Amino acid sequence: MSQVADGPGVAGPAAQLPAEPEPGGGPRRGGRPRRRSVRSREENRAGLTLIAPTVAIIGVAVVLPILWAISLAFQRVRLINIRGTGFFGDYTLGNFQDVITSPGFGTALLTTVVYSVCGTALAIGIGLVAALALRTPFRGRGLIRASLLLPYVAPVVAATFVWTTMLNPQFGIVNWFGTTVLGWDAPVAFLSDRSLPVSLLGVQVELPIALLTVICFEAWRSFPFAFLFLTARLQAVPDVLDEAARIDGATPTQRFRHILLPQLMPTIAVLSVLRFIWTFNNFDDIYLLTGGGAGTEVVSVRVFDYLTARGDIGAAAAQALMLAVILAVLVTVYLRLFGREEEQA
Repeated sequence: MSQVADGPGVAGPAAQLPAEPEPGGGPRRGGRPRRRSVRSREENRAGLTLIAPTVAIIGVAVVLPILWAISLAFQRVRLINIRGTGFFGDYTLGNFQDVITSPGFGTALLTTVVYSVCGTALAIGIGLVAALALRTPFRGRGLIRASLLLPYVAPVVAATFVWTTMLNPQFGIVNWFGTTVLGWDAPVAFLSDRSLPVSLLGVQVELPIALLTVICFEAWRSFPFAFLFLTARLQAVPDVLDEAARIDGATPTQRFRHILLPQLMPTIAVLSVLRFIWTFNNFDDIYLLTGGGAGTEVVSVRVFDYLTARGDIGAAAAQALMLAVILAVLVTVYLRLFGREEEQA
């Protein structure tokens, strides 16, 4: 019997084509696993070579100092015996116990939280008002926008010097204006008085004037950062939504509440987290303005005092570690409570 020959282009039963490899580098069908090509190995080696300097720099400049600070927090280390201290030593929880039971730590922690929350909220609020005010084009808008960045880019030493001079109770322009124009009875020492008695609706209230002053300085220094973010987000809002609301007769308040604010909430959430973290760790503003006196001592100032005035490196490292842990807990709680809602918005 004759066998019918396979036609051109038709594979016969005896013909076997090599199995195609699975997508993604998987094993061949009916064959051995595909080996990694020489080119792929060279690319991996090149990638590791490129990122190796960055990893080394981060490890030396970031990871090692963090591990060193954590190690010091659990050791009795003072400035006089720092040279003989290593990563491993007599670990103890005594530093944390001394810090927690030390007088003024609770007050400093509360002051830090109040300073961070109020400074963050006020900075974002001022930045939002400025972004809304400069949303509509007009002549000179670019110059005004550029001038609003001066508080953020100015050196902190120069900014604190200007504020200290303006608020001086003897020759400051603020007290001169208050006593001459506003009729103040006496000049106010904004940076050295812990409290200021003020009568509100017939009720005598003690205002923490020094703390309020450093909060206002922090808001003035950092509101341009929020202004930049919010201005960029406002420019991305479709004009069609606002025009439709105008046609429907919505008031400016209604347009802001129902159109602009939902668009800005994710940006405001990110700004809140960033500004809170930076303000919570802030040191230079308060130290240059008040030195931590008059009820403005925050935990970062206490860390500096323990390190320089007392020479107690272990206690200073313990306070810094506690500050980082508290900040991590607060940020985690915030993200758990509001993070999902903001992502869905």
